[in-house]
Parts: sequence; C-alpha cells; structure tokens
Amino acid sequence: MAEDKYNLKNPAVKRILQEVKEMQSNPSDDFMSLPLEENIFEWQFAIRGPRDSEFEGGIYHGRIQLPAEYPFKPPSFMLLTPNGRFETQTKICLSISNHHPEHWQPSWSVRTALVALIAFMPTNPNGALGSLEYTKEERRVLAIKSRDVAPKYGTPERQKLIDEIHEYMLSKAPPVPQATPSPAPEEQNSNREDEAQAQASPEKPTDEAAEETHPNPSVADTTTEERRELALDAADPVPAPVQAPIEPPALRRNEHRIMRTPQQTIPRQADDRLFTWAAVVLTIAILALLLKKFMKANGHGAVFMDES
Repeated sequence: MAEDKYNLKNPAVKRILQEVKEMQSNPSDDFMSLPLEENIFEWQFAIRGPRDSEFEGGIYHGRIQLPAEYPFKPPSFMLLTPNGRFETQTKICLSISNHHPEHWQPSWSVRTALVALIAFMPTNPNGALGSLEYTKEERRVLAIKSRDVAPKYGTPERQKLIDEIHEYMLSKAPPVPQATPSPAPEEQNSNREDEAQAQASPEKPTDEAAEETHPNPSVADTTTEERRELALDAADPVPAPVQAPIEPPALRRNEHRIMRTPQQTIPRQADDRLFTWAAVVLTIAILALLLKKFMKANGHGAVFMDES
C-alpha cells in the first residue's frame, strides 16, 4: 500500500492505516477486510455466517465506504453476496451505519462494525431499509452457494482483492451443516397407518418369548403343543383361597396392648387410692405432732394434761 500519497497528518488517514495494520497482525476466522490499493477509504470485506443459524458456513462479501470525517462519522455498508437477509448492492440500515449517525461512537472501528454485522444476520429485520425476509431453508441454500465462488464486482484490482479474501475465508469456514430432509407427506401418512395397525393388533408372543418367560427346565423342554396347553391352563387360573389380611406385627402388638389395658386399670386405681389414704393419714399425724409441740412450747400443754 502506497502510504506516501496520503497525508499522514490527516486524522482519518492515520486512523485507517492503524486499523489496517491491526487487521493484518491480528486476523480473525470470522471476518476479513482490507482497503483498496488506490483508495484506503473503500474496503472490501467478507464475513462468516453466524454459528447455530441458517447462515452457518456461508461466506458473505461486501464493501465498506469510510467518510472523510472517519472515525467521527459512521461508514456505510453494502452486501455483494446473496444471503436472504440483506439486499445486495444496496446500503443497508444498521445502528452502526451512516443511516444512524447518532448511534455511532468514534471508538468503534471496522473490526467492531463487522462483528456487529455478523450479530445482525440472524435477527428479525422488522422492515428495515435494505432488509429481506427469506425463509430459513432459502437462506441455507444461499449459504451453500456462497462458498462456490466469490461475487463479481468492480475493477480487476478490486476483483483480485475479493478473490483473495474469499480464499482466506474458505480456508477458515467450516462446512455448511446439512439439514435432514423432512419425510414426504405420503411417507408420513403411511408411517402413521402402520403405527395405527400395530397398536390395533398387538403381536402375539412367539415360542421364543414363551420360553423366556418360563424359567422352569421341565416347561422349557416340552413340545409346542404342550406349551400351548400350559398357556391355556394358565389363561384359566384357579381362584386362590381367600385369606384374611395379614396385619403388620406392630399393629398386632398395639392390639394386645389395647386389649390388656382395661384389665390393668383396675388394680392401678386401687393402688392409687391406697397411696392417697396413706398420705392423708401421714399428713394428719404430722399436723398433730406439730400442734402438740406448739402447745407445749406456749405452756398450754400442762393445762391440757391437767384437764385430761
């Protein structure tokens, strides 16, 4: 690139040359962009379709036009590869483009704009200028075609740069994931009919299945007719004798406790009454002893003895 023909004191030129060096020294697998030899304000770029989308694996070329006031004014973008999301050879409307200069930040660069453009690919266009609303299947077909050959645009010098960028991106881009073809409506209807028939008429157990269900060696060694007889006998089971429900041991122990409770309450009540009367008698004796001591201490004991 001939830097001598540009004014290196110009802020825009200094900024552009700085971004060119940064792009060449730190390339990305997701995009590549370089300016033209004859005009560093016009760049060619190619981006890789975002992963996990209908654009995955595609290589999409375009051009960037930087204004003379760059980086204080935003650039304009134009796609050259049919993609189903943006119109080709038409300036697209994005928040990072010249259609919305109020959103542009001077700290942003061409690298920042390309990263944002990749993020915009799978978003809903909402009728924005230069946007398209193709189906996912149509966009996937265009992604496959975008790998075949680079678009033809401009002068031979420009076309040479486009081809070089395309070869670089093709070496970095993974193959386009193949979509599994959906079955035809007739096949789906036939599959549903087969499933309905299978549910309506369940399969009969084969002899091998019958042998597996009878681990008894004597039964396994019998002939087919004997096995059928055994199956018929098994189909008419003998009613088992009705047995009383077995209660858990814990319930039976509780039942015994409950049955013994009325017999044990009678002696316990008699013992409680005996202890109550004994306590009453003991209390009266203690009170009498205390009264006697009290009267003796006050001199009333002698009078009481004389009168007795």
